[in-house]
Amino acid sequence: MDDAKTETAISDSDAFAASWNEPQKSALSQAELDRLTDDLIEALKTVYDPEIPVDIYELGLIYKVDVSDDRDVLVEMTLTAPGCPVAGEMPGWVEAAVMKVEGVKSARANLVFDPPWDSSKMSDEAKLALNMF
Repeated sequence: MDDAKTETAISDSDAFAASWNEPQKSALSQAELDRLTDDLIEALKTVYDPEIPVDIYELGLIYKVDVSDDRDVLVEMTLTAPGCPVAGEMPGWVEAAVMKVEGVKSARANLVFDPPWDSSKMSDEAKLALNMF
């Protein structure tokens, strides 16, 4: 008899499947997560594309912000155009802004270009500021 065939893989067990589907508990309280979220948004709103008088958050250049239980922050962002002259500098500006938020341990900003940015990602406030209505 082959023992490998009679053993059930952990990932096939009912307990594993049930635990996988349960919401994961965060080490951060909901109040702390809410405060961090608000503070991170405010920090991101201090970073501007030098060619456009609207902050990168309202422009829709921030695609994702992840905060780990250890308060490490990962930002996925894009640019209005891949050939943007500040492409090499803007992630550093974002990281510096995020590091000013109380409680943040580390920050990393990664540029992504999928999906490509277009004006539909802009907030109404940004469209108003740029007379795009």
